Amino acid sequence: MFAFLFYLPFVLIFALIGVYAERKVSAFMQDRLGPMEVGKFGLLQTLADGLKMMQKEDIIATAADRKLFMLAPIIIFVSVFTGFAVLPLTASINGSGAETGIYFLMAVISLDVIGILMAGWGSNSKFSLFGAMRSVAQIVSYEIPLGLSILCVIMLSGTVSLQEMSFLQQGELGFVHWNIIQYPFLIIVFVIYFISSLAESNRTPFDLPESESELIGGFHTEYSGFRWGIIMLAEYGMMLLVSLIAAILFLGSWNTPLPNIGPVALAEWTTGPEGSIIADFWGVFWLMSKAMFLIFVQMWVRWTYPRVRVDQMMSLSWKYLTPIGLLMVFVSGIWKLWM
Repeated sequence: MFAFLFYLPFVLIFALIGVYAERKVSAFMQDRLGPMEVGKFGLLQTLADGLKMMQKEDIIATAADRKLFMLAPIIIFVSVFTGFAVLPLTASINGSGAETGIYFLMAVISLDVIGILMAGWGSNSKFSLFGAMRSVAQIVSYEIPLGLSILCVIMLSGTVSLQEMSFLQQGELGFVHWNIIQYPFLIIVFVIYFISSLAESNRTPFDLPESESELIGGFHTEYSGFRWGIIMLAEYGMMLLVSLIAAILFLGSWNTPLPNIGPVALAEWTTGPEGSIIADFWGVFWLMSKAMFLIFVQMWVRWTYPRVRVDQMMSLSWKYLTPIGLLMVFVSGIWKLWM
C-alpha cells in the first residue's frame, strides 16, 4: 500500500519535471535555451502551462460518442497507473506483494489499447480514427518482442515475482550481480526491450499515432483541457513505468551498483541496515536513479532520430525484433539448462 501511495503523487510530480526536463534536454541538443521567462531558468513554465490547460474549455464534438469519448482517457490512465501497484520500491516495500507481479503488469497495461481505440472511434473523426488504428497496430505488434524479452529474464530467474528478481541481483559486488552482467547475452534482450518500450510509449521515433504533419494529433486530436492532460499524464506515466521495469529486470532493481572493494565497503555504505529507514532511502534512490537515466536516454533518442515510416515500424517488429526475441528465448533456455 505504501508503494502505491508513493507512486501516485510521484507520477504527478514526474510529469511536471519530465516536461521541463524534456524541453531543456531538447534545447541543449539543438543549441537553444528552452524555457527561461517564467521562474528561475523557466522552472515554473510547466506549472503555468498546466494551470492554463486546466482552465481550457472541455469541448466535446456534437457528433462524437459522448460515453466513449469521456471514458477513454480514464481507461488509458488507469490501465497505465495500475501497473505501478506491483512494483517493488525497496527490499522491505514490495508494492502489492503479488507473486505473479510481472504477469499482472503485462496484462493490465495492455488494456490501454482499449482506451486508445475508444478515444479514436468515439471522437467520430477520421484523423483520430487513423491515429487510433496506427497506435493499436503498433502497441499490439511491439508487445510481442517486449513480452519475449521479459520472458528471457523470467526463465533465467526462475520466478515471476519482481521482488524475487530484485533479491537475485543482490550482493557485495554491486553491479556485477545485475542480470545484464550475469548473463551477457541479455544485453541484446535489453536492447529489444528498450526499443519495444519506446513503441509502447508512443515515443519518437515511434510516435506515428500522433505524427502531427499527417494526422494533426493522432487519436487525441479532438481532446482539450483536462481530458487531454490525462492522456499526456498517461504517456509520461508509461515512460516512467517501462523505465522502472527495465531497472528491475536488467539493472539490479533497488540494489546498489557500488561494490565492496577490500576494506572499502561501498555496497554496505550505500545500502544501509536491512529493514531500516536508511535502507529504504537507498533503495528508492537507486531504483529511481536508474529509471531517470533511462528516461533521459528516451529523451535523447527522441531529439536525435527522425520518425520512421509505418512500414519501417512494422517491419522492425515482425522481421527483426520478434525473430531475435525468439532466438534469445531459446538461448536463455539452453543457458538455464547447461550453465
